[in-house]
Amino acid sequence: MTRPVIYDVTRLVTRALNPTPNGIDRVDFALARHFLAAGDSVALATAALGPRLASAKEALQTLTDIETYWNEFLDPREDAVFERLVAALGEAPSGQLSAARIRRRGWGVVPENWRAMRRWAFRLGRPPSEAPRDAIYVNASQFPVDKNWHLRWLESRPDVKPVFFVHDLLPLEAPELFRPAERDKHRVAMGNISRLAAGVVVGSQAVGRRVADFARGQGRADLPICLAGLPVAPAFETKAAVDSRLADKTYFVLCGTIEPRKNHMLLLNVWRELAERDGEATPKLVLVGKRGWHNENVLDMLERCTALRPHVIEVSGLSTPALRALLAGARAALAPSFAEGFGLPIAEAAACGAPIIASDIETFREIADDTLDYIDPLDGLGWRDAILDYSAPDSPRRAAASRRIKGFPRRDAASFFETIDEFLRAL
Repeated sequence: MTRPVIYDVTRLVTRALNPTPNGIDRVDFALARHFLAAGDSVALATAALGPRLASAKEALQTLTDIETYWNEFLDPREDAVFERLVAALGEAPSGQLSAARIRRRGWGVVPENWRAMRRWAFRLGRPPSEAPRDAIYVNASQFPVDKNWHLRWLESRPDVKPVFFVHDLLPLEAPELFRPAERDKHRVAMGNISRLAAGVVVGSQAVGRRVADFARGQGRADLPICLAGLPVAPAFETKAAVDSRLADKTYFVLCGTIEPRKNHMLLLNVWRELAERDGEATPKLVLVGKRGWHNENVLDMLERCTALRPHVIEVSGLSTPALRALLAGARAALAPSFAEGFGLPIAEAAACGAPIIASDIETFREIADDTLDYIDPLDGLGWRDAILDYSAPDSPRRAAASRRIKGFPRRDAASFFETIDEFLRAL
């Protein structure tokens, strides 16, 4: 980039209180590092007095602090959560009262992170009116784009070109899968993007079409849209042998927040049937992710279903290197989602070499082509049969899936950044 960038870190600095990153975090952090490491770029964050500018150096240090807290640089065997998970995968069925739940301990660092967040929230940095001339404002998280006061300064700086990364429009398309307020917030955010944006970046053609349709309805048929398929974090590309302790374990992994869109309930019903039929021979199911919203029925199953207790492990706070190790040893990664904007977890699992059983939805077909084993997200019997096939020691179906996953379309970070840089240069 030759023009300065004003990178919005408002959402990014709030992640200091989350034990692990999600997909949007990974994209946000990668782009922040890319832009803030260049030239005369600056960071912007909303504080008590409204948006304020901070130095790129300060923002980059905050990134490093948060990633250190997330254990992004940790060897998996030094991750206490991973070690407890490995032990749980090796345990025989027991009379526990609920499905095993493994969470990160050692929250002594939280007060320090909270103080860091407060420094950002109450900072008295420069107002955005002092931003570099002819800069590009980049917001990669859609947060807090539904707040008009966060973006109002852009109206007085026509020399600054705003660019937004739109991850999906799912709260507008399937509001029943989200908190009630999300639909209206998302509609306001997309309205602001349509009104202000000099350009939009998306991760998939499916999202790009939806953004174009929405913008057209807002009178912005001319809105430039850039398609930049998301790369996986470097940790997932690291070549490493499968942890020997997992080599003989039969387990499957679902990675994602426990929320309706991820369709956990389908898998729990499948596992209950398998457990009632096969008893101790039932494979383990590892649910990686925090508890989200509208998930009462899933939590009831996890906490009260006797059949599931010995066979399902819920884990949160797992470091990225440990997640890579877990995926590398899995019989398959499972992605039964009803809808996705991209599907970064399947790209991460593919990079680890794990075969993938996934919902037959448009986005997965787009980003993965024919490399996945596709099943309708409502076809419980189809999912059950696939899991039984993959569980067999010499499964032909799994062997075929392992061969196909080697052809998963790879998206490297360098191409991702160059695509976006070229788009910004052309604005």
